[in-house]
Amino acid sequence: MREHEVRRQVVSEMHLRRWPLLQLPVAVFQWVLEVGPGEREAERSVLSALCGSQSDEENPRHLSGALSGDVSFTWERQSEGSTLTVFCPGRAIEVLLAPGLDSSVGEAIDWAETLPGAIIRATSIWVGGDEAEVERALPAVDFNRSELVSCGLSGGVRIWSDFRIHPDGRGRLVVSAGEVDRSDLTRQLQQLQELGNYRNKALLGLPVAQEAWPRLDAAERELAALAKAVTSSAASDDDLLAQLSDLSLELSTIATSIDYRMNATAAYSRLVEERLAQLAPEPIRGFASLVDFTERRFLPAARTCAALTERERQLTRRARQISELLRARIETRIENQNAKLLRSMERSTTMQVRLQQIVEGLSVVAVSYYAIGLLGYAIKGASHHFDWVDPEVAIALLVLPVLGCVWFALHSLKKRVLGGD
Repeated sequence: MREHEVRRQVVSEMHLRRWPLLQLPVAVFQWVLEVGPGEREAERSVLSALCGSQSDEENPRHLSGALSGDVSFTWERQSEGSTLTVFCPGRAIEVLLAPGLDSSVGEAIDWAETLPGAIIRATSIWVGGDEAEVERALPAVDFNRSELVSCGLSGGVRIWSDFRIHPDGRGRLVVSAGEVDRSDLTRQLQQLQELGNYRNKALLGLPVAQEAWPRLDAAERELAALAKAVTSSAASDDDLLAQLSDLSLELSTIATSIDYRMNATAAYSRLVEERLAQLAPEPIRGFASLVDFTERRFLPAARTCAALTERERQLTRRARQISELLRARIETRIENQNAKLLRSMERSTTMQVRLQQIVEGLSVVAVSYYAIGLLGYAIKGASHHFDWVDPEVAIALLVLPVLGCVWFALHSLKKRVLGGD
């Protein structure tokens, strides 16, 4: 037996890439990047050269290493980009406002920002001890109180965030660990970040949906006009078919431009729902909870994308149905034209048969006339040798037999040529 070349990679995908255990207090900085195919090698070169990291042998899509001082990082590659997380243990909450005052944290952030890619989400997180200690430190963080979200998680964990981008270009999240086990705290915080990351990735489909919606409006109006035109005979079938072909091509172009993003949005939306169910946030009086924030802000956008996809499919189906109706109308007209042509051909054939029958009758008379004429010459010649032969009487007696013989001969010849009936 031999091992499959991707066996270890496949098995490693089944294991959650967990963060290192958090040592409180700790500041965590995370970037979710969209990295293009041409930027992958540059990204790997930066990771390998600047931090001397080594890839996980079972999964080269995951890297981890140490930066200056006690700062460490993890990096993971996804299908659409990468996620870089930097851990800075032992830092006070003020590091969220001015990370550059701590040399090791500032160097780590400067290094992280050299990675190629476009930022989808960037977050500064500070995790403290008990809730009272964190609440005393909260005034140092510039949260928008009117939009502040705060709720509890299992084990006494509580979070605060306004989910806004602050002047440093990052969102801010404050967490109190309470009495929860550090392993559970790490898991919950990672799930919380995955919830936000998947939420932002899902929302990438909203601008695409907003841009495509007017195009579908125009296509729907044109489709309604074509449906009305198909029911009347004012427009020609060729013009209607050409317009339907152009509309179907437009709908196909729209579908091609939105399908990937809308399918990704649907997949990320399901992941958001799963992470939210796993976290099971507990509401706190006087604050919006994570569930409220997600349902109020995220779900309408996700449903807009889902509605766009369904609407595009419905318009495509309607265009196909109208096209089938138009083709059925064209085929019906062609069949009617063919039926008229067959009836005309049948009348023409009938007339030809009748004319042929008339000609056959005349032919019998003509052949009989010439045959009787020839026989008349013979009878007249015989009358010179036989006095008892009366030529006129003999010719008169031969008229009917000759007509009968000629008709029977022509009829037999036609039957033999035509083969029966």
